[in-house]
Amino acid sequence: MKRIACIGEAMIELSMEGDQAHLAVAGDTLNTAIYLKRSLPDITVDYVTCLGQDIFSKRIVDFIAANDLGHSNIRRIADKSPGLYAINTAPDGERSFTYWRSDSAARQMFSDADFDFLEQFDGLYLSGITLAILPQTLRLALLEWLNAAQIQVIFDSNYRPHLWEDRATARKIIAAFWQRADILLPSIDDEMDVFGETEAQVAQRFLTQAKSGALKRGARGPLSLGEPVVAQYEPVTEVLDTTAAGDSFNGGYLGALLSGKGQAAALQAGHVLAARVVQYRGAIIPK
Repeated sequence: MKRIACIGEAMIELSMEGDQAHLAVAGDTLNTAIYLKRSLPDITVDYVTCLGQDIFSKRIVDFIAANDLGHSNIRRIADKSPGLYAINTAPDGERSFTYWRSDSAARQMFSDADFDFLEQFDGLYLSGITLAILPQTLRLALLEWLNAAQIQVIFDSNYRPHLWEDRATARKIIAAFWQRADILLPSIDDEMDVFGETEAQVAQRFLTQAKSGALKRGARGPLSLGEPVVAQYEPVTEVLDTTAAGDSFNGGYLGALLSGKGQAAALQAGHVLAARVVQYRGAIIPK
């Protein structure tokens, strides 16, 4: 894959430190797009979303361009604005989020149900968040288009319960996209939550069905999917902020994999990058 589109919602991020808020730009698929581009500069990575025409939307587009991502497929909508979220971090590095995104411009993605412009890409990266903010009719239309298209699909379920109508809908849609995906990048906690399974059941399900990818398990390191890999992963001694840990793993893993490195090296690359990211505040660390 030489040209990849990452599809989703880019938002304004407020990272809280005491009473101070640090303004930044982030979003799960945008985070992965940036870390993928950094990991493999020779690849073309475009970001696909919808934004408004306000000053914060301009800030997001400028940020995307500054990170060497293509932005020609970002649609601008006059009467909409981007979503906003705030991060609060506990002493152990775990984070909680507060969102203002229920009427964000990104919810208008694919509103005309025309997906043919995606044929210019070799691969598409999307997540459960991408799907959750779309109406059910568009989720199903996108899935139907993907099932007929000759294009590689990379998927991370990234389950956020409050974005879905209900758990049953989320389970059905996510399961269908797992079936379509070529590279699968689930997280153990998300899968346990949405499917009500134990860790062992999640692992068995993906070891049985996955073509390739990685099951993320936090500090324990990833479980290889599609190809058996036995490896040790260095733990992180000091965690400051776990924001974008999974997103950065995806970017590091994909960057190594798409550069021609083997599965074992790609898993290590993803783990090492995620270990660096959790030692910084916010989703995007300095280059």
